[in-house]
Amino acid sequence: MNTKIGLFFAACFVTVSFTFLVFAEEKGLGTISGTVKAKKAKYLKDSIVYIENVPNGFEPQKERAVIDQKNMTFIPHVLPLLKGTTVDFLNSDLVQHNVYSPDAVADNFNLGTWLKGETRPFTFNKLGVASIRCNVHVDMLAYVLVLQNPYFARVDNEGKFSITNVPEGKYTIKLWSERFKTQDRQVEVRVGATEAIAFELK
Repeated sequence: MNTKIGLFFAACFVTVSFTFLVFAEEKGLGTISGTVKAKKAKYLKDSIVYIENVPNGFEPQKERAVIDQKNMTFIPHVLPLLKGTTVDFLNSDLVQHNVYSPDAVADNFNLGTWLKGETRPFTFNKLGVASIRCNVHVDMLAYVLVLQNPYFARVDNEGKFSITNVPEGKYTIKLWSERFKTQDRQVEVRVGATEAIAFELK
């Protein structure tokens, strides 16, 4: 009986210790949240807020991202990802599509032309913004934002965003928009706090 009681309290101690460690780890991080204003709500679509640089190395996600070609449209229109991530370009249309980029960020790649159901990959190893096009259908256009770190967020339809689990420190926050430009913001992230910033698209 004493042995069982001892094991019970030992288990409780481990559980409490683990909970404390997790809580301590979470308290070592902060949050950046804010708003983006625009003359029309539709201008907020596909806007991305991100931290320009974080002084750490980051491994790209193992799971591949996907850009589909459906109804003569690249889906998603804007894809933010971490440097080193591979994107599978899928053709879901009945017609042939070509995928290429004229930008050095994407090594000026041209994946050729292929049929429905086929996928061709490309790994983005350079920082910057790459436009994605189809030379068969000139109206098709998408963008890939290749970022240095995983601290980014897509602006929602109400102009709100939140970047969580950010290490404490001073950062430059940028906003990318296909149509508009805005000034960068400076922010200092503190442990366990939420820092609020605002952008305006002009």
